Amino acid sequence: MQNVEILQEITPLSGEDCFYIVERSKTKFTFPLHKHAELELNYVENAAGARRIVGDSVEVIGNYDLVLITGRELEHVWENYHCTSEQIREITVQFSSDLLPEGLLNKNQFKSIKIMLEKAQNGLAFPLNTIMAIRPFLNSLSHESQEFYAMVHFLSMLYELSLSDEVRTLASSSFTHLEPTSESRRVQKIHDYLMEHYTDDIRLSQLAALVGMSDVSFSRFFKLRTGKCITDYLIDIRLGSAIRMLVDSTQTVAEICFKSGFNNISNFNRIFKKWKGCTPKEFRESYHKTKIIV
Repeated sequence: MQNVEILQEITPLSGEDCFYIVERSKTKFTFPLHKHAELELNYVENAAGARRIVGDSVEVIGNYDLVLITGRELEHVWENYHCTSEQIREITVQFSSDLLPEGLLNKNQFKSIKIMLEKAQNGLAFPLNTIMAIRPFLNSLSHESQEFYAMVHFLSMLYELSLSDEVRTLASSSFTHLEPTSESRRVQKIHDYLMEHYTDDIRLSQLAALVGMSDVSFSRFFKLRTGKCITDYLIDIRLGSAIRMLVDSTQTVAEICFKSGFNNISNFNRIFKKWKGCTPKEFRESYHKTKIIV
């Protein structure tokens, strides 16, 4: 299996504009797996059964899908898969990373937006209630003729999105090679240790001792800071490593299983299917079908 490159999209965003927005009515998805430097908010309606790939996240979507991607190296694509609709609606908003400068994002009024943009380096999927709440902003944004007011709608939409408390992170940090964005030194220390030792047999007491906390206090602290229990966080790292090898190497599934820290192939297959909805072999075959040589 040869390694292939992912399409590097050159977006239509002009350096003189705050953002670029396009609304499409389509019968199918045709754009290949790609990545780009611009930040992107993508809304898809009436495409139940389509498949969305963002990094190592592969999910079948429902009638409404809204994803924010701010990682410039994060590959993504929407595919037809089991979608039979011929009335797909898609709204894509792309904007530059310098649209909201650091000085502005550090202000209290923009704090929630800053946190959201940081998390979206791994891709963020928003829940249905949030999608329904911001649909009016999307509609007005795509039809607003006054550019200044379009920008006001855009900022309002970003703020509303940043308040969503059920947003899901898509790609794993180990797949995207991103450092955690938490300001906590203790979380950073645990993350660094896990990234270096994720193939080892790791115990909760070891990690708690690293940051001078009791097991119970550490578990509560880590879940509060990261949104995940330590077991799920470690699985996320191991799966990210495994998926990167599935994508970028010709190693067997068994070899990848042990190199990514899983202790037996049955356990690896079971966890992989539970978290990704398919077997490692199926993921490898499906993922490589979406790549193109450029």
